[in-house]
Amino acid sequence: MSDYADKLIAEVEVLQQLKNNPQLFDVLTNHSGSELSLQQTLRTQFEPAVVTTAISLHEARQRAVGKLPNAEQLWLTRVGLEQATAWEVAQHKAARFPVNEPVRDLCSGIGVDTAALLSRGPVTAVDISEAMRLRCLWNNEIWNPDAQLEFVVHDVQCHDLTGKLIHVDPDRRVGRERAVKRLEQYVPNLGWMQSTIQSAAGGAIKLGPASNFMQKFPNCEIELISLHGECREATVWFGSLAGEHSFRATHLPSGETISAEPLSAWCPVADDVQEYLCDPDPALVRSGLIDVIGELNSLRRMDKEEEYFTGSIVPATSFLTAYRVEAVLPNNFRDLKRHLRENPGRDYEIKCRRLSIDANSIQKKLPRGEGPVRVLFFVRLAGKARIVVTQRVKKSA
Repeated sequence: MSDYADKLIAEVEVLQQLKNNPQLFDVLTNHSGSELSLQQTLRTQFEPAVVTTAISLHEARQRAVGKLPNAEQLWLTRVGLEQATAWEVAQHKAARFPVNEPVRDLCSGIGVDTAALLSRGPVTAVDISEAMRLRCLWNNEIWNPDAQLEFVVHDVQCHDLTGKLIHVDPDRRVGRERAVKRLEQYVPNLGWMQSTIQSAAGGAIKLGPASNFMQKFPNCEIELISLHGECREATVWFGSLAGEHSFRATHLPSGETISAEPLSAWCPVADDVQEYLCDPDPALVRSGLIDVIGELNSLRRMDKEEEYFTGSIVPATSFLTAYRVEAVLPNNFRDLKRHLRENPGRDYEIKCRRLSIDANSIQKKLPRGEGPVRVLFFVRLAGKARIVVTQRVKKSA
């Protein structure tokens, strides 16, 4: 038997011991001394591998608080938690799958997408790791105790998916500390994804939002999903679950979504800044649907190279954050300080997409006072660099 196989068996045995000794986690929770003294205490009762894994699991559970339900009871790893789909995103994706139709969740990991899909109907989870099988099953015993979940320990690349509905979360960090962006380096890789799209009945493939997905998935819909202002995922919808257009942007938690072809609209460039400056959601930017949202809301772009908009009204959409314009200044720090000196703000937020600036250095040199919080945009306006001083518009309840 290989060293790798021995390691996998040992990992499963350690998890079983932890499962059978829940009092160990009471010690971890209530201990107030150093980690060294904690390890010394635990190693009088348990093997070193059990203690190390328990401490790592306890830390992962603490990081999961506020991100996953029942975090303090879950079976996690640091990498598994970092790569897991955000709970709200998983719920959003699952809602697109038909009710009561079996789904295969491939590369299931700790089981967040599995849990969301189980809310729709029966799921078969597939992962190559026996240890991940245990984590996924145990987590879903907590999240979905009455659901129809089966598990297969198998290499998904050898799994027959013909005619099946599937969800896939390829590994972006095999043998690496950081996630890769090239789909050719995913496991399973781009070739497998493209082949699977042809054989499976329909489904979704989860990709990193910064990955090189452009022009890789013809006749599919790519949905960019943001959560609390961060673009979290690019989902390739294919087969029976693909939408009408090639791109979609979705804003969570509002649930607002827009689907279109990026070149189906055109938003003119402004000659000057109007009463409001609007900052688009990152999912909108990554999907290429900037001009679509601008045209729908009668806005103008600040510059052909900028994603910022300007307009005379506050748009009624979650995809745009509006700022009331206070002043438009040359891209000159002395002019900025002169403007702020009469009524310096108590704090400043600096935003920039296309110009090269040192935001930290600028922050330190700005005058402070009792004035309102300002948001400073360093932008191009009709080809010229400008500083736009603004205040955030409060959203109505």
